[in-house]
Amino acid sequence: MQSIVTAPLSANAIEASRRTAPHVTIRGLSKRFPDAVIYENFDFDIPRGKLMSVFGPNGCGKSTLINMIAGLYPMDSGEILFDGQPLNKINFGYVFQNYREAMFPWLRAFDNIAYPLKVRGVPKGERIRRVEKIVANLNVKIDLNLYPYYMSGGQQQLVSIMRALVVDPEILFLDEPFSALDYEMTLFMREQLQRVFMETATTTVLVSHDLEEAVYLSDRILLLSRHPARVVEFVPYEAPRPRSDRTMTEPDFITTKAHCLEIFQREVRKG
Repeated sequence: MQSIVTAPLSANAIEASRRTAPHVTIRGLSKRFPDAVIYENFDFDIPRGKLMSVFGPNGCGKSTLINMIAGLYPMDSGEILFDGQPLNKINFGYVFQNYREAMFPWLRAFDNIAYPLKVRGVPKGERIRRVEKIVANLNVKIDLNLYPYYMSGGQQQLVSIMRALVVDPEILFLDEPFSALDYEMTLFMREQLQRVFMETATTTVLVSHDLEEAVYLSDRILLLSRHPARVVEFVPYEAPRPRSDRTMTEPDFITTKAHCLEIFQREVRKG
């Protein structure tokens, strides 16, 4: 029998394979609470370099999902890997819904942003450089010497986002980050998030309760069923960036939003 000899992959081929492989693989994920089974043998792949939103009926497990991926909630069973590695091998950022509780009130805004770097032992000069860089990149107009209780809700959430980004995360999680903000600040923060994504192409997972926001910001919309949650559909939306108010009047946006709404309403009626 003739043996087949395969040549080793080149460095370029390996890198190309890495770029097209899923960033996160979820296999056999299960999570139960005393009153409900939220996930049961759940499988899913998160694509690399995309902004993905998670949307579904209330209580379906949207926030629970990203909290388990980020290691904040324990799984009952299953496996979650980032490029084949466990979470503790990568840098990730997390922006909480309740920004007031997420901020350290005894630290100035600047020190809140720098805090993850301090925990990692980054020298003070490098911490200052990296905070100043991200503030400049986002063109932030906030007095970073202020303590959180002197800042508006939008300013506090912007500081939280910069704190998540200062570690140069491989993946960024956001749990309904704009839900506590007024409409004007929500619009501003959406544009800031879009700007960050365009500049960094960081794999981003956004939990949202606002379907228009989910479609507008995302490259992919993960639509979940009622619990135990399953993937109903993973909807692509490829509108060019930067997106603007005009984007929401274009046929592709309207069609995609209507399709997602139809699926959502069907899942709600099942309850």
